Amino acid sequence: MGKYQIAVLSGDYIGPEIMKAGLKVLKIVSENKNFNYDIKKLPFGGDAIDKIGEPLPQETLDVCKNSDAILLAAIGGPKWDHAPVRPETGLLTIRKSLGLFANVRPTNISSVMAAYSPIKINDPIDFVIVRELTSGIYFGHPRSQTDYEAIDTMRYNADEIRRVAKIAFEMAMERKKHVTLVDKANVLATSKLWRQIVGKMAKDYPEIKYDTSYVDAAAMKIIHDPSQFDVILTENLFGDILSDEAAQITGSLGTIPSMSKGQMGPALYEPIHGSAPDIAGLGITDPISMIKSVAMMLENSFNRSDLAQEIYLAIDRSINEEITTPDLGGTSKTEQVTAEIVRAIKESRK
Repeated sequence: MGKYQIAVLSGDYIGPEIMKAGLKVLKIVSENKNFNYDIKKLPFGGDAIDKIGEPLPQETLDVCKNSDAILLAAIGGPKWDHAPVRPETGLLTIRKSLGLFANVRPTNISSVMAAYSPIKINDPIDFVIVRELTSGIYFGHPRSQTDYEAIDTMRYNADEIRRVAKIAFEMAMERKKHVTLVDKANVLATSKLWRQIVGKMAKDYPEIKYDTSYVDAAAMKIIHDPSQFDVILTENLFGDILSDEAAQITGSLGTIPSMSKGQMGPALYEPIHGSAPDIAGLGITDPISMIKSVAMMLENSFNRSDLAQEIYLAIDRSINEEITTPDLGGTSKTEQVTAEIVRAIKESRK
């Protein structure tokens, strides 16, 4: 077997700090496990603006397109607030260029993490939100703003809905076989189209329990009884909001990974948090979200759930030993948490 090619976009502020941790864990967990890879570090975001003058250089895009997977840390920050093109533009462009139309965010609260959740956890929490990523109100036209009036347009077509719904149903087949479509079909025409298309597709998956929920009700259920969910399927705006809400019930944004994928080509894996300029360089950034992004990559792009599970168990051991960064109430540094996760992986193999 040849070597897998992994594109690495470390990005800005805390980005390089957490990427270093993620790559260190990847190196350790893959040793003597028949997983060979090469990494290509590439400028992206503010880093690329400083070096090349644009957030997504053509070389970075070309290498990403030809890679087997992409790891992204975090981009943006106040340094580029007044730049002609902001770092975030590069993120929108790479999603479009690679056809990354589905964003998958897991919400998994293990028994170890339950103590950190702001809500009472009675049952295990394990669900994912599948969010349409490249259409909807963020991309619709016309859009305009004057001192008197502003216009945003939410637009979807059947093909855009079908392709992301297929990912949700296929994912549910490998999980608890339950898909919940979240929308606002009592008000929005786009939501009515979603119900029409997804309801028809559900008939092709008779093993799956399919139901629907209005977005306001779903927001309450995520707080009141999140254990009822398995795969939540929703459009771009609702997914943006609900996935951040779901992240909060885990206890820390610093522990949540995500995956963006399309019908073909490489998927992109990244933490859900931003570049955190306020703590950059202090050595106290939680590396767990980046390390979990590595695990998610191993599981989904390379079919190595065995290696992913080693990482997840090592993370739980680190948290159980209270070797955590300040976001989880600890006093450990980024490097100490990373070292403990590495130690736990090595220890489990003896």
